[in-house]
Amino acid sequence: MTLYLWFVFFLAVQVIHFLGTWKLYQAAGRKSWEAAIPVYNAIVLMKIIGRPTWWTLLLFIPIINLIMFPVVWVETLRTFGKKSTLDTILGIFTLGFYIYYVNYTQKLEYNANRELKPENKAADTVSSLLFAIIVATLVHTYVIQPYTIPTSSLEKSLLIGDFLFVSKVNYGPRVPMTTVALPMVHDSIPLTKRKSYLSWPQLPYFRLPAFEHIKRNDIVVFNWPVDTVHYFFEPKGRPGVIKPIDKKSNYVKRCVGIPGDSLSIKDGFVFINGAKLILPERAKPQYSYKIAFDGKTPVDLQSLIKELDITDGGYFLDDQKRDTLVLGALTEASAERFKNTPGVSSVTRIIDRTNDNRIFPHINKWNQDNFGPIYIPQEGKTVALTNESLPFYKEIITNYEGNTLELKGSKFLINGKETNTYTFKQNYYWMMGDNRHNSEDSRYWGYVPENHIVGKPVFIWMSWDTNGKGINKIRWNRVFTTVDGEGQPQSYFKYFLIALALYFVGEFFWRKRKQNKA
Repeated sequence: MTLYLWFVFFLAVQVIHFLGTWKLYQAAGRKSWEAAIPVYNAIVLMKIIGRPTWWTLLLFIPIINLIMFPVVWVETLRTFGKKSTLDTILGIFTLGFYIYYVNYTQKLEYNANRELKPENKAADTVSSLLFAIIVATLVHTYVIQPYTIPTSSLEKSLLIGDFLFVSKVNYGPRVPMTTVALPMVHDSIPLTKRKSYLSWPQLPYFRLPAFEHIKRNDIVVFNWPVDTVHYFFEPKGRPGVIKPIDKKSNYVKRCVGIPGDSLSIKDGFVFINGAKLILPERAKPQYSYKIAFDGKTPVDLQSLIKELDITDGGYFLDDQKRDTLVLGALTEASAERFKNTPGVSSVTRIIDRTNDNRIFPHINKWNQDNFGPIYIPQEGKTVALTNESLPFYKEIITNYEGNTLELKGSKFLINGKETNTYTFKQNYYWMMGDNRHNSEDSRYWGYVPENHIVGKPVFIWMSWDTNGKGINKIRWNRVFTTVDGEGQPQSYFKYFLIALALYFVGEFFWRKRKQNKA
């Protein structure tokens, strides 16, 4: 929805509110016109039902308001004497329109001094649960979100089974564009194959102020730009479902190119503006290697692969001779370790030199190891449109920035107007995995728009190794480690345990002192 359509929708909601409540306002000793003034009517309603004014703010926060509206409907009904279970059910399941019935057909008795505390234990439990859900949803949506690493594309930096806290505030919290959705779940209801959201209405993209901008080498969580769900919500054989931006699958990669950069890849190494990109110490880029054996000295491959924690066990090019092994996820340090192993005759990094049409922008010109140079679009910058440049920017113009594009002969028409240039409306980024030959990233589907950015991983609070046994299933050296920072990761788990112990000791003595005073 555009801002104009949202304004019309907002006014329609205000009209609906006024028509259904103006007599309630009068019965509470207020003026009927006060029910018609946007925002002010909500502030007055909070006074009428005896709730704090700051509740008004919660009514305008996407997702949170889905919880708050039913609460306010029920509170309004109870303020005017409708306290039965049936009244509550009717208030919620008619989406508040039961208030119309009360407003126009019932004798209105305003109870200004009603008891606000829950009448019984069940009501108190529901009230506490709703409050907890609201707080958790606020934190999850606007502050910090838990996230699990599902693939090996950032192997060594982030491992499969790492549980992260992803900060929304570093790059600025993104206000949900999908306004009707279950809180604290992503695109589907847990244990089902049903959507957790409605695709309409959609808010325009808006992001709150950020603490920092995305920098080169930052690890970033974002919505996968080309995500569609095939055979997930639809019966088999039908096309996939196009999801709203904020409901597309969450991906995590390293940002290697920022807006305005010229990026190229030469023999697997990234170059920015002509200079080789220097990765931080914690980054462990991995490549595919071909390892040849001399056939004389036995090599304990299983022990070596375990020692070096190699995730891709590889395969022999000739299973009968078993003299040449390919490993798909080897760091340069691990490759050196193989070179120094008796029985290994050579270690050669595999470099792709065959043109691959799967590689963006799908012109069968480049491959995963040799690519570019390309320009990474920057908001406000203008590029020339030619037959050669169009494949790079077509998706941006039409899909990401919502224009129509036509090609008539040698002429380009954007939104029906002839032009030979295009000015970008937002910033774009280039995301890649450290596991270069085992990562589906920007090399395959192109730029990541700014409105797809979710947040910045800041903390590993748990790391689970499915191959471990017993207590060793937990990677203790990764628990409570930071994602960013200088040097190698260090666990702060022991400090957490000390702080937790001090808290419980302090709590024990505080309670004991309180009992003694009593």
